[in-house]
Amino acid sequence: MVTLDARPQLINALTALRDRVAAVRLPLPLAGAPRARQTREELLAQLDDYLVPRLKDPGAPLLAVVGGSTGAGKSTLVNSLVGRRVSEAGVLRPTTRTPVLVCHPDDHHWFSGTRVLPRLTRVWLPHQEENEGAPAAGRAELRVEKASGLPRGLALLDAPDIDSLVVENRLLAAELICAADVWVMVTTASRYADAVPWHLLRTAKEYDATLITVLDRVPHQVVDEVSRQYAALLTKAGLGDVPRFTIPELPESAGGGSGLLPGTAVAPLYAWLAHRVEDPAARQQALGRTATGVIDSLRARMPELAAAVAGQYAATVRLMGTVEEAYERERVRLDKQLAAGAVLAGDARTRWRGFPRDSTAGELLDALTGSLSALVQCAVAAADERVRDTWRRDPAAAGIAAARPDPEAAERLGIAVRRWRRELEELADEEVRDVDRTPAPDPETVAALVAAALLGGRRARSAGERLAERIGARTALRLRDRGAELLGAAIGSVLDGERRRRIAPLDALDVSPEPQAELIAALSVLQKVR
Repeated sequence: MVTLDARPQLINALTALRDRVAAVRLPLPLAGAPRARQTREELLAQLDDYLVPRLKDPGAPLLAVVGGSTGAGKSTLVNSLVGRRVSEAGVLRPTTRTPVLVCHPDDHHWFSGTRVLPRLTRVWLPHQEENEGAPAAGRAELRVEKASGLPRGLALLDAPDIDSLVVENRLLAAELICAADVWVMVTTASRYADAVPWHLLRTAKEYDATLITVLDRVPHQVVDEVSRQYAALLTKAGLGDVPRFTIPELPESAGGGSGLLPGTAVAPLYAWLAHRVEDPAARQQALGRTATGVIDSLRARMPELAAAVAGQYAATVRLMGTVEEAYERERVRLDKQLAAGAVLAGDARTRWRGFPRDSTAGELLDALTGSLSALVQCAVAAADERVRDTWRRDPAAAGIAAARPDPEAAERLGIAVRRWRRELEELADEEVRDVDRTPAPDPETVAALVAAALLGGRRARSAGERLAERIGARTALRLRDRGAELLGAAIGSVLDGERRRRIAPLDALDVSPEPQAELIAALSVLQKVR
């Protein structure tokens, strides 16, 4: 059992572990990802809202969170324990919208700051002045009340319904329960077998938290039978030793009157809670058990979270590999097409056949670059189609933007090919300046012949011969080599750029393998420190 002596090494280890958990990213819709995300949120809530604050301040008041299903009577129960109305109880559901924390006036300072539940904004106004307790838009609130009817060292927190129709309320209820030193689970005679409260009971058992249950609103005529059946269910679930309190159905239970039950109805529960804070041994047992349970549960939950991280990274690598393989395959195929003269087709072939009698050098360059641009676009489209086909069969890729066609790709590819043409023309102009021929070779014609020789394959064998006639064999060879380098660089840059764009949404997910090892390492350090 953890001794709540605020050991710096333990706090440091838990803080480091908390930072590792916060760094986890689980963006891909893998099987088990929702559970892993919930585990991450629960871990952060327990570390931030309960474990680290509790170890730093072992003398802080004991916090008992009252949770349960809609209409279980949580607010009425809290009001009755306090001795006055501090939480709204009524027939409208969900009743509890803004959670209410009640403590002795001398303990107020423990909860006025952000020692626990730091993400909740503190509210001090009376409940009736807060628009029936509805939190301001975009803010989660915690209303803190002072009540001298509670013993010093005890605070009660009335949580939202765990089965609320409002998603935010359900999530907040789970977060608040994770901040508890004592879990007070309230159910009713008509709903004690419902799945939702039993999920929380099993979670409490998993964490070995200090837990008590309240069977509320039990009709007098069936109190013995319902209590017996409920006890049997608890025993079957391994929770037979959990303290149970039964509150009969009373007129005040409906919440229409004062919202307060007779003192005798809640006296046993009040006495149990008071004993936890007034008896040092009982207090240490309650706090130590819950803290120990949370820390012990990390041994199972952290590896599960690490496994989920590993699964996310493996899926990311797999999806990236699909893009890499598709683009590499099209790069090889495009190289073969260029070597075979596939560019010299359609209008480009017609222009070449008519050059220079019926086609100018500029027209030939236009046709060649247009055909090259179309060929590159086909390669990119084929790679993208292969990626989409593969990703459609992979649940991890659901919703990733890279799987959709890019309407701007054609324009980018056309610009890149035209840029290569300009570079080729500039290169031809530089080479022609040094050629001592009369008449001087036309740079545009030289560029057109180089382009035809590079892109025409066997169909343009004569392009190299014509080029050599105009600028000399050595200069022609050098110009072709340099033009080929520019072409290879341009094609490589185009395909790499499109590949990076398809991978960019995956990079933006910020999924890496490091968090897996860091989680396990942080858990190992924690276990050694314990």
